[in-house]
Amino acid sequence: MARMSDRPGNSHRNRNIWAPWRTDYIASLASEEENGCFICRARDGQDDAANLVLWRSGRCLVVLNRYPYTGGHLLIAPLQHVAGLGELDDATLLEMMQLVRDGQSILTRAVKAQGFNIGCNLGQCAGAGLPEHLHLHVVPRWAGDVNFMDSLGKVRVVPISLEELYETIRSAAAELKLPAAVCGG
Repeated sequence: MARMSDRPGNSHRNRNIWAPWRTDYIASLASEEENGCFICRARDGQDDAANLVLWRSGRCLVVLNRYPYTGGHLLIAPLQHVAGLGELDDATLLEMMQLVRDGQSILTRAVKAQGFNIGCNLGQCAGAGLPEHLHLHVVPRWAGDVNFMDSLGKVRVVPISLEELYETIRSAAAELKLPAAVCGG
């Protein structure tokens, strides 16, 4: 749980926000170099829940972001390990966009999203945390979700556990019976 503490000094600058779970993210950066691509591990893995794989289609998979900007932040990636859009065939590009559409519908139902940021970071200098495996971000948004925590503290608060969110999104996908939402095991 995030915790604020006072330090001596100016009251405008005297609060720390402790987010110890961020150490998992920092450690994962070194782990990616040692263990390879987390999307490929999710693609090849047997335990979809542990890998946060929400569903698969013929050419792509949808993964719940382990280090989200907001609750429900999805990653849509081709099964093929490629870095750029130009390396994909037209069928895969189309399927990725269909999954964006379906993910948006599922998140609207599952977490009552009121809007979305949808995008792609190509290259490390553009913010890609995993520049060698192309993926799209589908980030649900709500009116007023950017508040003082993000604006002043540069911290985001995600109010639901990944496990609970995983099950909520999987249930919404099944209820909507979307063609692309073929849930894994």
